[in-house]
Amino acid sequence: MPYLEVMPYLEIDGLVRRKLPRPGQDGTVAGGPELIGGVEHRVIRIVDYDPAWPGRFQAERGRIEAAIGSRARRIAHIGSTSVPGLAAKPIVDIQVSVPDLEDEPHYVTPLEEAGYRLRVRDAEHRMVRTPDLTVHVHICPVGSPWERRHLLFRDWLRHDTADRAAYQALKQELAARDWPDMNAYADAKPPLIADIMSRARTWAATAGWSLPAR
Repeated sequence: MPYLEVMPYLEIDGLVRRKLPRPGQDGTVAGGPELIGGVEHRVIRIVDYDPAWPGRFQAERGRIEAAIGSRARRIAHIGSTSVPGLAAKPIVDIQVSVPDLEDEPHYVTPLEEAGYRLRVRDAEHRMVRTPDLTVHVHICPVGSPWERRHLLFRDWLRHDTADRAAYQALKQELAARDWPDMNAYADAKPPLIADIMSRARTWAATAGWSLPAR
């Protein structure tokens, strides 16, 4: 499996995709997100669904609630590990919706004190993670497009077996290839992602889907 330069702000299951210049040695991109800690080299690895993932989410949810309390308006398990039966990178993604993304002292600081480390800062969200890199916590504004699209994508894949299978097959195929860098890997996902999201939006409109409760 190839080592790739990982820029975690580029995607959560392909939904967030920005074609950016390669970061400098300090991890920053002119006019783009701040990548705290600089560029890293990681392995893209897809594993079978692990029924322990929801339990890990619940444990981290408790940790987040203890750290920031009612400032977390919604805490949700997102990404592939939130979809039963779906193969995934073994990283539990959690989305935390807050009223004011710029008010970092009231959520980033307490989360860092709880043991998370800030990794990404951009206009749409922040990301903190555990030191062992197995949990990524994505903080976004409540009611934002970021919040909605990740929850809709998750709920659609939970609902639709055909798109779930197609998405899994694509991820497994891509993980088996050699990639020059993370941009090339991420570029291969959007066509299918766009098709899936189109069907998800149609389903949301006809089924009356709405954002879940806290």
